[in-house]
Amino acid sequence: MKIITQLLFFGFLLLSHVLVAQHQIQEVEVEGLKETKLAYLSHFIDTKQGETLDSLQLQKDLQRLRNLYAVANVKAQIDTLAEGLKVTFQVEEAWTFFPIINFGGIRGNFWFQLGFTDVNWLGKGKQLTAIYRNNDLRQNYQLYLRAPFLQGSRWGFSGGLQRFASVEPLYFGDQTVFYDYTNLSATLTGIYQLDRNQYFEGGVTFFNEDFQKNARHAGEATPGPNALNENKILLKAIHDINRINYDYFYESGFLNHANWQSVYNFAKNNWFHIFLNDAKYYRRIGKRGNFASRLRIGISTNTNSPFAPFVLDSYVNIRGAGNRIDRGTAALIANLEYRYAFWDKRRFAAQVVGFSDVGTWRDPGGSLTELWDREQFRHFAGGGLRLIYKQAHNAILRVDYGVDIYAPSQRGWVIGIGQYF
Repeated sequence: MKIITQLLFFGFLLLSHVLVAQHQIQEVEVEGLKETKLAYLSHFIDTKQGETLDSLQLQKDLQRLRNLYAVANVKAQIDTLAEGLKVTFQVEEAWTFFPIINFGGIRGNFWFQLGFTDVNWLGKGKQLTAIYRNNDLRQNYQLYLRAPFLQGSRWGFSGGLQRFASVEPLYFGDQTVFYDYTNLSATLTGIYQLDRNQYFEGGVTFFNEDFQKNARHAGEATPGPNALNENKILLKAIHDINRINYDYFYESGFLNHANWQSVYNFAKNNWFHIFLNDAKYYRRIGKRGNFASRLRIGISTNTNSPFAPFVLDSYVNIRGAGNRIDRGTAALIANLEYRYAFWDKRRFAAQVVGFSDVGTWRDPGGSLTELWDREQFRHFAGGGLRLIYKQAHNAILRVDYGVDIYAPSQRGWVIGIGQYF
């Protein structure tokens, strides 16, 4: 009897070993790579040779790869070998080098830009961007490099040089005064990946701000200085948690981006602090619908100055409102969209969009209770169209038309590249 028990026990061990071997991964291969380096892509794959196949882990690997700018789509093929399994990731690479010929416009300001960006530079997930931009008929330049992973580690960096120039409306009581604004800056930051979905970034920017009263005010008696030139240093800290999953242009999940900045003014020997937090949530509705939302909260040192940091304009918060029509030292903005893909083919797609943009601002030197003041409240609603190239991340031509629901005479078109948020 004892011998029979031992035979059954050893037979069970042998059967278990055979079953485990049948589900053990003997080989992992990645197919379809042309520009992307295997060492970079492997950083996002947890399915490893010698381990037992975990179907849930494999699905996570596939989604993680789809979320990369370098990947348009990926599938997994599992083959049975003599001594186990072979897992093959079949990658469809995305177009990551873009010649930039972009334009946008709202009432009172048309802009265009020329240049290039590569979001998978050297095949290692780095971003290299060089841009010339004409904004308000003024010259803008930018050179930017971002390398989030150095030698496969959790550490990275970003750096950039920029000239940003525009015509800025500043508000002195009831009077608007326009300034030619120029900002020359150099930035360097360090990046640390806390995990695959979140990172911390901190760094410094040295910059010079120059304000010159616009020529339209020549001969006028207007408030404000005729010129102002100041050197400043900016210290910033960013925490970003990103759990957005992509299926081509469809999005699901959430993102929270928190940005703290402290600016030291050498001329005035004082500090100015800014905090801005963007929370975004996306949800798939059916096969072709997509709900999108953003809540933006901003607050800064409440200096009673026309040079307030948070603006009300069509570019970033309220579509249809116009070109930087107001400024404040605190802001609360909510954006809602429903996107429906009425046309979706292999490489191209098109969406119609309905949106609601709501925002409120605190005037410089004012009270936070102003955020609940009806006079500070703006609500624009409207619709738009998206023309989408599916083989590249966020390669979208966007056209929106927004109307103030309380004052319908205030309305406008907004044209740009990429989703609004």
